[in-house]
Amino acid sequence: MMKGYQMEVTQITQIRRKVLTMLSKMAYDGNLPDHVYDILQIVQEDSPRLRCCVHKERAVLKERINVALGLDTDLNIIEAAKKAVSEPVDRTQHVIAVLPEGCSACPVNKYMITDVCRRCLTHRCMNGCPKKAISVYQGRAHIDYDVCVECGNCKRACPYGAVVEISRPCENACKVHALHMGADKKAEIDKNVCVECGACRGACPFGAIEERSHIVQLIQDLKAENRSVYALLAPSFVGQFGLKVSPGQIKKACRMLGFTQVKEVAVGADMTVISEAEEYVEKVEHGDQKLLTSSCCPAFVATVKRHAPALADCISDTVSPMVARSKAVKHNDPGAITVFVGPCIAKKVEAREHPDEIDYSLTFEELKCMMDSQGINPAELEAEDFQPDSSADGCSFPQEAGVSKAVNDYTEKFHDITVNSHYCNGLEECLKALKDYQDGKLDIKYLEGMACVKGCLNGPGSLTEPGLTRVLLKRFADTTKVKCAGDNDFAQNEVKHVDMERVYLRK
Repeated sequence: MMKGYQMEVTQITQIRRKVLTMLSKMAYDGNLPDHVYDILQIVQEDSPRLRCCVHKERAVLKERINVALGLDTDLNIIEAAKKAVSEPVDRTQHVIAVLPEGCSACPVNKYMITDVCRRCLTHRCMNGCPKKAISVYQGRAHIDYDVCVECGNCKRACPYGAVVEISRPCENACKVHALHMGADKKAEIDKNVCVECGACRGACPFGAIEERSHIVQLIQDLKAENRSVYALLAPSFVGQFGLKVSPGQIKKACRMLGFTQVKEVAVGADMTVISEAEEYVEKVEHGDQKLLTSSCCPAFVATVKRHAPALADCISDTVSPMVARSKAVKHNDPGAITVFVGPCIAKKVEAREHPDEIDYSLTFEELKCMMDSQGINPAELEAEDFQPDSSADGCSFPQEAGVSKAVNDYTEKFHDITVNSHYCNGLEECLKALKDYQDGKLDIKYLEGMACVKGCLNGPGSLTEPGLTRVLLKRFADTTKVKCAGDNDFAQNEVKHVDMERVYLRK
């Protein structure tokens, strides 16, 4: 892969991938519980130091191993490894986890008085403090942090801007304010607020926030006899494993890992377009509903439900492309095990909520680690036949406004209706759009929301820069046989045979 086109690879990224790769190899070799402690040898007395000492490094690494096994951070890693190879996925676990040993270095005092303080005589910072936490010594203001309640009055009062506000990177990245400092001054996640988008993982400069993985459990299924395991590749798979790596080479690599078949999720996108467009026409254009919001991004769906609950009934009832494609596979091959592979962490949440409809969700990063563990380089493989079965619109789903464009193309062709839509990407923009609509400032009938800035192409599990993926995805979409989802005969047929309504809405 050309380095200029890779997503940023930090030391933390390298450690995460090293752990996932070693766990994958041990799982394939069948010796994971006996050799899991070998991973701790990543840290040696003479290895590069990220923290104070070998013991601290290994304490953090143990927690990282447990999270990579999909389990609690405080388990003994041998016991955790035994659970991972012998028990099914624990779907009760929150996908995003804080590593307590890793979270300890961020500043914890929210406000600080800097050297910009000019020793003024009015002392507005002190006079405006409701808790009298600010005193003046030798003309210079000081904060008593045992008394300070972090109200911010001092910052607003200082005429010189000498009081600065210090935000933790993880808190700053979380636009739904799910992260806060706990009693032990370590980050805590409010699970009732968090939408599990994964933004905090990339923001933490100490690698103290991670996502749970289930690659070990998946490998047990890949190794089992008489099991059909399908890899369902998200549309943005093109270019993820190298600039010149073809879809056929990626398919070959997946089959070498043990996958029985490899399918496009873009076909599921076509199914979603057909169902969601018809839902829009029925509910909004011909019904009493004023707005329909997209249902493809699970983090956006969670954002609407938790942070704009008055609009929860506006969320489309249609399943996402991932679930639609999985349901089509299971309809045609009962008993099949389905594995979504894409750029998204939040898809793991959706898989947790649809246990009977999708078995696993992996990121492109996790799939790459599995390939590396087996010495598989897609660029060196002979390509298998791979012809896109989706429409151009289905392939374009992960791009900016890809969903609303596809829905509009369908409604214009089959109903002569133009959709009055609005697109927002990044949770900050999504929250603003939801508020603006509720305040009457946004005159729309369809809202497409994506939790990641720049859409799915910039998901936290991506391997390549979104600009490159966008170019390659357009090139791939140009090879499809049809442009509009409604012209995809396979998708039209599957929509008639599978239930396209999200299961958890009926619970």
